[in-house]
Amino acid sequence: MKQLGLLETMESFLVEEGGSSIVDSKGKPIISFGVIGAGEKGGTFDLTCEYEFMRGDFVRMMYDTSLREREILTSRGITQGSLTYEFNTTITSLDCSSPTSTTVTFSTGETKTYDLVVAADGQGSRTRRLAFGEEVEASSFKSLNVHAAYYNVPRLPTEDSLARLYLPSRNRGIMTRTGNKPITQVYLFLFKDAQRGAKMRSVQRQPLADQKAAWIEHFEDAGWDAPRFMEGMKSAKDFYATEVLQIHMPEKKIVKNRVALLGDAGYCPSLMTGMGTTLSLVGMYVFAGELASRSGDVDAALAAYQNTMKQPIEEGQRLNGMTDALAMFPASEWGAWVAHTLIWSLSSFRVDKMLGWLAGWLPKGKEEQGWKVPEYPALNAKAPEMEVR
Repeated sequence: MKQLGLLETMESFLVEEGGSSIVDSKGKPIISFGVIGAGEKGGTFDLTCEYEFMRGDFVRMMYDTSLREREILTSRGITQGSLTYEFNTTITSLDCSSPTSTTVTFSTGETKTYDLVVAADGQGSRTRRLAFGEEVEASSFKSLNVHAAYYNVPRLPTEDSLARLYLPSRNRGIMTRTGNKPITQVYLFLFKDAQRGAKMRSVQRQPLADQKAAWIEHFEDAGWDAPRFMEGMKSAKDFYATEVLQIHMPEKKIVKNRVALLGDAGYCPSLMTGMGTTLSLVGMYVFAGELASRSGDVDAALAAYQNTMKQPIEEGQRLNGMTDALAMFPASEWGAWVAHTLIWSLSSFRVDKMLGWLAGWLPKGKEEQGWKVPEYPALNAKAPEMEVR
């Protein structure tokens, strides 16, 4: 963001989250965590980093900035490479059989041919499916046996800026984030239940009311503020539910002739890694850098993008600590009591601090050094000082 000149803009809408707590069924904190600094590596339950923002704010920033950049270029008489947004329009078919172009048919019935099509439409990418086919589409999904739902409810005057995580029984999880916003974000999770997972997978294709009913059925007796969250869900207009998964393209192939996959569409790491936005921005930077460096040789740029992204994709999709995290979501009431007691004990004896202190003294092996972001002088920008781990 600093490299793009957007860091100050992004800082203006950051969520002021003071840390996080794991709470019991009465909402009482069991253990609390602080804020992870930029570039620092957090632990299993560290939920808050220095740069927390709402997705909508970030998208708005990128959209508005792109329009301003287009206006600047137009004022200089540069019209080649124009930028146009088409809303309420989708791609219905792709012909990517040509090695030098791709023909696109839109939902409006219009057909156009482009030098390059970039699929950046998320983990459920329709463009990916049209370009690579149903067989590749099916084999690219790696389920983590987790389902999640997201929505907002009105904030209570008593809610502070801490994120909260609650671990009820039956492999469920509830997380809330408020920060300095007038709303409370609610996240619901269902873990490790194949039968329940199959049901939730099927209900995702049902009307929104049916999806909400399924989630309410699973969480109305969860304890803590679940009744409030379930009531708020009924009227929530931003409710969204999905299966948590990763996208692993066969043979790590993210390019097909003149179609390239970018971000979650090509290498979704899942929310369990916390690397989704980072990996997408890295992919965007590498993609633009390779195109800018190849003097119009699109094929060479796509090949370089494919090759350069292999290591950051591999590192960004690692599920380090996920097994430990899932083990903390108890299946039974007794398991919930054990989990809460264990977490309370760790907090009381400051074991979390001791482990963090020891971790700082441990030597880092080669595999932990991280992929270095390349520099692309053609972009007239220095590579960001960051690593993908």
